[in-house]
Amino acid sequence: MTNNAHHHNHHQGSPSPTITPTVTEAAVNGSDDAHTTHGQAMPQADAHSALAETQHPTGHTAHAGHSDPAGHLGGAAEDDHQVHAHGEHAGHSTAMFKNKFWLSLVLAIPVVAFSPMFTMLFGYMPPEFPGSPWIAPILGTVIFVYGGAPFLKGGVTELRSRQPGMMLLIAMAISVAFIASWVTTLRIGEFDLDFWWELALLVVIMLLGHWMEMRALGSAAGALDALAALLPDEADRVTGTGTNAIVETVPVSSLVTGDVVLVRSGARVPADGQIIDGVAEFDEAMITGESRTVSRTIGETVVAGTVATDNAVRVQVTAVGADTTLAGIQRLVAEAQASSSRAQALADRAAALLFYFALGAGILTFIAWMLLGSPDDAVIRTVTVLVIACPHALGLAIPLVIAISTERAARAGVLIKNRIALERMRTIDVVLFDKTGTLTEGRHAVTATTTVTGVSEAELLALAGAAEADSEHPVARAIVTAAQTNPAAANLGYTGTGFSSMTGRGVRAAVSGHDVAVGGPNMLKELGLGTPADIAGTVQEWVGRGASVLHVIRDGSVIGAVRLEDKVREESRAAVKALQDRGVKVAMITGDARQVADVVGQELGIDEVFADVLPQDKDSKVTELQSRGLKVAMVGDGVNDAPALARAEVGIAIGAGTDVAMESAGVVLAGNDPRAVLAMIDLSRASYRKMIQNLVWATGYNVLAVPLAAGVLAFAGILLSPAAGAVLMSVSTIVVALNAQLLRRINLDPERISTTA
Repeated sequence: MTNNAHHHNHHQGSPSPTITPTVTEAAVNGSDDAHTTHGQAMPQADAHSALAETQHPTGHTAHAGHSDPAGHLGGAAEDDHQVHAHGEHAGHSTAMFKNKFWLSLVLAIPVVAFSPMFTMLFGYMPPEFPGSPWIAPILGTVIFVYGGAPFLKGGVTELRSRQPGMMLLIAMAISVAFIASWVTTLRIGEFDLDFWWELALLVVIMLLGHWMEMRALGSAAGALDALAALLPDEADRVTGTGTNAIVETVPVSSLVTGDVVLVRSGARVPADGQIIDGVAEFDEAMITGESRTVSRTIGETVVAGTVATDNAVRVQVTAVGADTTLAGIQRLVAEAQASSSRAQALADRAAALLFYFALGAGILTFIAWMLLGSPDDAVIRTVTVLVIACPHALGLAIPLVIAISTERAARAGVLIKNRIALERMRTIDVVLFDKTGTLTEGRHAVTATTTVTGVSEAELLALAGAAEADSEHPVARAIVTAAQTNPAAANLGYTGTGFSSMTGRGVRAAVSGHDVAVGGPNMLKELGLGTPADIAGTVQEWVGRGASVLHVIRDGSVIGAVRLEDKVREESRAAVKALQDRGVKVAMITGDARQVADVVGQELGIDEVFADVLPQDKDSKVTELQSRGLKVAMVGDGVNDAPALARAEVGIAIGAGTDVAMESAGVVLAGNDPRAVLAMIDLSRASYRKMIQNLVWATGYNVLAVPLAAGVLAFAGILLSPAAGAVLMSVSTIVVALNAQLLRRINLDPERISTTA
């Protein structure tokens, strides 16, 4: 810490504490009081970065070797069609399914048009010419071999591993259709099993479904890869200082930690870093999802790829390549896509069961019709059952929903590391927010002023702001900000000279010919002053609520006081109310004193407040809530919250836009808006509804179609023809795919979701 980092300790109403450890030490030691001043736990902005660096000294080296940000941070540069984790697609790319789909679709058109069963179904005669009867068999064979190859290979793999699933089901269906169609074409036996058009459509529809699934699964990563591609290829590196400074254009890949770069107005930041000169509004939508620009000044962190919209700034590089925020976000998305999912596991098990169901139904159908003395019907019905029992609609029902919801979340700045977290979110009973840095901004702000008779608020703030202007202490900066943002105070134009810091007491400066001092109880005591009677009641009330109180003294007389508190985020009010409107309880946990916590709790209308909680005891409060039968989502800023985040059903790290390596959280909110928790709940509920709708539709098709195809109602004259079965199968798949796509319509805008229940 710098010398002036603790010259304001006197502002407390209690004896001056000892100097606190450094940021890294305090964070690692688990102290919420790492930066305690004025009776408030005030973690520095970089505290959780220090924690992350200490906990993960090696970082995530998944992208080591891709140190060139211009090379898209080691993301999907090698293959923009990422392979997802489902075994049935292993080794397959989005492009492969897309190419096979379009070619197979073109070939399928003449196959369908010349298929005898299709022409009989719709009552028309196809054109006849030499060789026309062979169009369907030959092109159908090409479609089977070329378009069906991924499914045939996947089926063989599943058979060898003795883990039957979706690929084996599809392979069985198209193989049976292929063999039966050739038997009919070559007039072997008296069978009428011309399945060429069903075979062609089945392969085309399955290729379409898998292409859609792969595209959706890769879209979240694809969107972030596109963001990474927006990084500049070159940077303006500054060497030397003052008039000797030289600006040279260099490749981004040549930047190293410690370099200083010039980011011009309208340009993108080439690497993560800290501003050392200048102030600018930054467009950080790519990281936070928030459209509003954010003001960044000296000492604040900026992220690679964000845009300086109005002014030029100089940035000292702190991270390049695989260590940057964007690289971390890409890793999170990759983890999310590879993570285990209960819903997906259920779908995989269902596919295995349906394989046995289809096989068993086929065998029973064959035996039953043979016992009835109808071998022709036995073969026809059995083949029909095996062809239409392929439950590919069920296979797409869950993966598509999960993929699209993951993508929608990523676009809203909600990075889902573990998809189970998204699934669980709809069942949450209580959301437990860490106070500092989550519901509040984690820094002091002037929240009230009081003055003696004859002194205006503007005069008070202008004098205090001028006296504190040369101090870098967070409390001083809060007072200066309050003076600058008050138009009347700013118009007075006061400036201070002769600044001096009186350690343990306060600051002093000459302002417009007046001797002005700003300090707490220790300064009043030293100067032999007391709180004037007309403001004493207000000051006492402030002290009672746990606020920090600074007195402003002009020429030896107290002229007023300012109240400083950890400012509540404006978004927190909307978030708490919207959660309660959705039937979710809201609790708050903090290491602050009870009176401080209660003030925030009452202001926000929180249901339950846990105060005076040591960092190591936070997870026990989560356990306490769980012991009441409640399912808990814990929201913290990542500082000392790791055990609690891991203990909760869903751990959500907030405000992690520049520290995305949160191991304990299942979800990382790139921005600081607590309303993003609402987006999680709404998305989880909407996803669950779509899963159920798709599962009901897909399984309903099989439950009804297979018995009809087997001839269960043949005695009543009701038989499901192979053609009708194939049409139903196609419709089922299309309905499931389109229904999943409706998730894209969900609006996760914080303003909207915080005003609707």
